[in-house]
Amino acid sequence: MSFARAADGTRLHYQVLGRPTAPPLLMIQGLATDLNGWALQRLPFARHFRTIAIDNRGAGRSDKPFGRYSLVQMADDAVAVLDHLGVESAHVMGASMGGAIAQLVALHHPDRVRSLVLACTACRVHPWRRELLSEWASIANERGMGEMAKRAAHWVVAARSARRFWPALGWFGPLAMRPPAHAFSAQVRAILDAPEEEAGRLESIAVPSLVVVGSQDVLTPRGDSEELAERIPGAELIVISGAAHGLMFEHASTYNRVVLEFLQRVVSEQAAA
Repeated sequence: MSFARAADGTRLHYQVLGRPTAPPLLMIQGLATDLNGWALQRLPFARHFRTIAIDNRGAGRSDKPFGRYSLVQMADDAVAVLDHLGVESAHVMGASMGGAIAQLVALHHPDRVRSLVLACTACRVHPWRRELLSEWASIANERGMGEMAKRAAHWVVAARSARRFWPALGWFGPLAMRPPAHAFSAQVRAILDAPEEEAGRLESIAVPSLVVVGSQDVLTPRGDSEELAERIPGAELIVISGAAHGLMFEHASTYNRVVLEFLQRVVSEQAAA
């Protein structure tokens, strides 16, 4: 297993696939989800990119320290993995909370980002989502992560796909619920504590950006992605019909196609510049 170290000594687990000479692609997953959340992307993308999939602090095989986390801290963690690998800059793809982290990587470390892919994510925590996430953290702490998984799963997959994907949710789906309750709660608190003013800085992002959302996403609805696409100069918006929050595995073939088309176009344009 491969590990890097964060500034505070936290061990950060990562896995690399693809040719060493291929353009690097940093992959950041969401709340409670380890790098297996990219299970249906890593091999297809590794044919074209050097994929660097990471476990955020509090998830997967990364350390799960007690105490407070922050999204800025997790953005710095992601850059620490790039530093460890000697990668000067990378294309950055984030999903859900990972999309919020990816935004912060672009804002706080703009020279490290070649392009952005922001999937099923947002730039602000609306009051209803703040209430929902706080409830999830309370359930995790008081009744355990198993009960938490039951509550959250209904927010991840579209109703028509729930039966088909239900067995897989516990393995690689978003909100896979592997971490202990304290780590899950710390990630939730990091989302809730994210400074609102960061959304106002998105207009400073100067790299090609793609925003992807499912038409049936109820956790980060289409309006959140539309706001991102409006705030980030030149950002493209793609809505995948019939997909919900777990669009990376529920509609993996469509997601992979549209994202790879975008990334390969960006690579070609940047090489020609």
